[in-house]
Amino acid sequence: MNDLLFGVDPEEVSVPALVWAADEAARRRLRLRLVVAVPPVHDRLGYDALGHRTALRIRAESALADVEELVRRLRGPLPATSELVDGAPATVLLARAAGADLVVVGSRRLGRAAELLGENSVVVPLTARAPCPVVVVRAPEHTEVHPPALVVGVDGSEQSQEAVAFAVHEASLREARLRAVWVWPRPLLAHEDTGAGLAERRRLLAESVAGWAERYPDTDIDQDVVRGHPVAELALAARESLALVVGRTGRGGYSGMRLGSTVHGLLHHADCPVITVPSGAPVLGGDRPRGRAERPPRLGPDRPPPG
Repeated sequence: MNDLLFGVDPEEVSVPALVWAADEAARRRLRLRLVVAVPPVHDRLGYDALGHRTALRIRAESALADVEELVRRLRGPLPATSELVDGAPATVLLARAAGADLVVVGSRRLGRAAELLGENSVVVPLTARAPCPVVVVRAPEHTEVHPPALVVGVDGSEQSQEAVAFAVHEASLREARLRAVWVWPRPLLAHEDTGAGLAERRRLLAESVAGWAERYPDTDIDQDVVRGHPVAELALAARESLALVVGRTGRGGYSGMRLGSTVHGLLHHADCPVITVPSGAPVLGGDRPRGRAERPPRLGPDRPPPG
C-alpha cells in the first residue's frame, strides 16, 4: 500500500490539513503516514540545550499522540503509521516524500522571509523540492459550495500538463467539476492584438485539456481565459473551490526560485488548499490520454508581468 505523508507541526497542529489528509487517504486508498520532526538545537549550550531538546521532544510526542487520536475519531479503520524523527522538519519530510504518492502540510501563514530563511520552515522548501505533489492547507476546502469544483491553472507549459493530469483525476475522485483557467497578463503595449491573442490562448487551453474529457466522461471540464496577474486571478477563481492545482514551474538554486513566483504567491493568498504538482510526478490513477493530434507550434507560456 502506498503512502500519503502528513507532516505534523508540533507547534500548531493544523486540523484542516489533517482532515484533508485523512479524507484524501481514504479516497485514494492510501496509508496515512504521520511524521513529526524534532529539530536540532543550535542556539543553546550544555544543560540548557539538553533541557530545551527534551522539551521539544515531549511537545512532538504529545502532538503526534493528539493527531493519532483525531485520525481514529475521524476515520476509524484507516490504515495509518506514525513516526517521530530527529532532524530539521523540511529535511525529514523531503526524505520521506520520495516514497509517498502525496504530501500534505498545514501553513502557519508565515511571512516570505520566515518561510525562506527560517531554520524550521517547511512549506516553501518542501513544495519546491518534493518529487511528488504537495498539498498546503492554509484554509479549509469549500465543501459547502454546490456543485463542488476544483480549479487548475494552465499556462501552456509542460509543467501545467502535469497539473491538469492530477486535477482531472482529483475532480473525478471528488465527483466535482473542473475549471481550467489560463491567466493572460495584461498588455504592456496598448496596441497589442487582443482579439487574436485571446483566440490563440483559447486554442492552447483547449489543447491542454484535450483527451481528458473522453477518459473521464463523468467529469465536467470548464475552460476560461482571464486577464490579469496570475496570482490574483487564480486566487479569485479558486475562492470557493475544493482546491487549486498548479504546476511547479520555477528554476534555480534556492527554494523560492525553484518554486516560481506564481506558486509562491498562491501559497500566501489562495483561500483554499493549494496542490503543487512537480514535473515528472506520476499521474495518479492512470496514464495520460492517448491519441491526441499532433500539436501546432504554440506560444510560450504566459508569465506574470514584471514587478
